[in-house]
Order: sequence, then structure tokens, then C-alpha cells
Amino acid sequence: MAYVTVRINKGNSIERKRKLVKAVTDALVSTLDTKSEYITVHIEEIEREDLGIGGVLQYDKNNNKREDRDDRDDRRNW
Repeated sequence: MAYVTVRINKGNSIERKRKLVKAVTDALVSTLDTKSEYITVHIEEIEREDLGIGGVLQYDKNNNKREDRDDRDDRRNW
């Protein structure tokens, strides 16, 4: 049995998540020589405001310190 957690940025479509789960499962089945029903993939979504790299929130880095706002298009740029 294999359990995998994949952390991705929030805002991906359900179709992208389906493709991700399929690709991860296929890779583990091939690598571990096991059956797909023995693979569990957990997707954890992360907000840019909850991730800091080098002491800087990714939200601040990509928004050039603009005021807080909910802009779905900006979320893909990190």
C-alpha cells in the first residue's frame, strides 16, 4: 500500500486534479509493481498567503506588496 500527499496551489480545476491523481497513481504502479487500488493520493491545496520562501510570503512577492485582494488569476503565477 502506498500513500502520497501532493501539495499544489489552490485554484486548480477538478479536471487537473483528476489528471494529477491518475499520473501519480500510474507512476507508483509502474515503479512499485503494484495495483492501482493499493495507491492512495491525497491532494492538499495551499494558499499563497500560507507559504513563505526566503522569509517572504509568496502572496507578497507576486503581488509586489499590493493590498490584500482575492484575485484568482494571480494565484497561478507562483
